[in-house]
Formats: sequence, structure tokens, C-alpha cells
Amino acid sequence: MSNFWKRTITGLTMVFILIASMAFGFWMFATLFLLIAIFGLWEFYSILATETVNPQRTYGTVAGALIYLSVIFGFHPDFPRPATDPFIVPLLTALPLLFLPFVIEIYRKKPQPLVNIALTLTGILYIAFPLALLNLLNGKEAVRCLQLPVILAGFFILTWFYDTGAYLYGSAFGKHKFFERISPKKTWEGTIAGALVAFATAIGLHFLAPEISLPDWLVIAFLIVLFGTFGDLAESLFKRSLTIKDSGSILPGHGGILDRFDTMFISIPFVFLYLIVRNLI
Repeated sequence: MSNFWKRTITGLTMVFILIASMAFGFWMFATLFLLIAIFGLWEFYSILATETVNPQRTYGTVAGALIYLSVIFGFHPDFPRPATDPFIVPLLTALPLLFLPFVIEIYRKKPQPLVNIALTLTGILYIAFPLALLNLLNGKEAVRCLQLPVILAGFFILTWFYDTGAYLYGSAFGKHKFFERISPKKTWEGTIAGALVAFATAIGLHFLAPEISLPDWLVIAFLIVLFGTFGDLAESLFKRSLTIKDSGSILPGHGGILDRFDTMFISIPFVFLYLIVRNLI
């Protein structure tokens, strides 16, 4: 089977699972992305581990999962929390977990302890925290269409359409390299085509969910295109520095968890910030 068909079948399967998780409710989606965060963290630490670099793989994965859960329970409007300080729960949970790697490293007797600590914390910040924020778009008060949370579903749809448009058009017609030093296959033609597809999709989403204004959909699309591109380039930079093609092999045709979700890790916080400022969540 060609890589194109492997990629297509895997992509469609993931889309079905993701849509089903959103339709079945908050906890199904939260559980799915908890698993994605765990596999993503383990994958991240595994590709970084060498004879001289040893991130705290087990601790980082467990701590990332706990911080993921703390964000849900601490910031989600559907869960009770102290009225005087709504951020106390996630802060009390996250802060000790973020400082324990310094203590653990004292006893590990591994070379380059500062690098080990830095990479352990990077994995949590880069993977667990952004994925946790997605759950805050899936509350009971979220605008819904066909039982799906509109903004959350829209985020994924815009990301998929941008990625797919850029990949297909760039593969067929791309000539001018976008960032050859980091990602030789990425082209200006593909990036621009993907952006146009994303903006057209944003217009379509407004007609499906007019509760969210067209300017808001267009800004969300812009943030996904801009920071999703940076996310893709950042992951390509990681892999190039490690001289590997894919971060893993768990997803046929796509590679690993990091390969599939790289465009989201950096775009999620910026989209989330915009939604907070606009009081859309």
C-alpha cells in the first residue's frame, strides 16, 4: 500500500475517532487527549534520549498527565473551585510537579543534568499543557452544532483543511522553498494554498455556526495558519537536529504523535488566548 493511502486511511480513522469523542461528551474527549498526551510525551522523551542525554522519561510523562488533569479540574467552568482564587487548584498541583525534576536529577547520576531537567520540563510545556487547553473549549456552555462543540470542532477542521490543502497543492505544484534549511519539502505555493483553504473553510464555518462572527472565525484561521506553520517548522527543526525522519511509527503514513499534532502544539495557546480576550469561552 502506498504512503498516500496509508496516510489517508489513518487520517480518516483519526477524524472519525475525534468526532466521536466530541459527540459522546466531555470525558470521552478528555480521555482521548490524555492518552494522546501520554503517548506524545513518551515519544518526545524517547527520541531525545542518547548515551549522554537522559530526560526523565517516566517522571515527565506522569507529571505531564497530572498537569493535564489539573488544568481541566482547575480552569474548567463546569468544575467547582474556590471563588476567591479560581487558579489555586492548577497552581498548587503544577508548581511542585515542575520543580521536582531538580530534586530527582540529584539522585540519577546522569551526565548533563541541566539538559535533562530542561528537556523534561520542555516536554510538559510543549505537549501536555496545550492539549489540556483544548478541553476548556468543550464545556457545557459551549456553542454546539450537531452535538459538537463548535469552536473546538472548528479548530480541528481548520487545522486539517490547512494541512491537507498545503500538503496536496505543495506536493503537486510546489516549486519555491518556504524554509529549506529546516523543511526542504515545504513550499510557498503549498503554504499559501493551505492558508486560502483555511480562510474559505472559516467562511463556511460561519454559515454553519453564525453564533461565532465571521471576523472571529477568520482570526482563528489566521492564528492556526501562522502558528501552525511555526509548529510544523519547530518539529521539523527537532527532527533535523536529531537526524530522524519521523518521531515515531504509531500512526501509519503519518509517523508518530508529534508528527501528526505538531501544527497544533504552538497554535493552541494563541487561539485559546484570543478566545479568552474575545470572551468566546
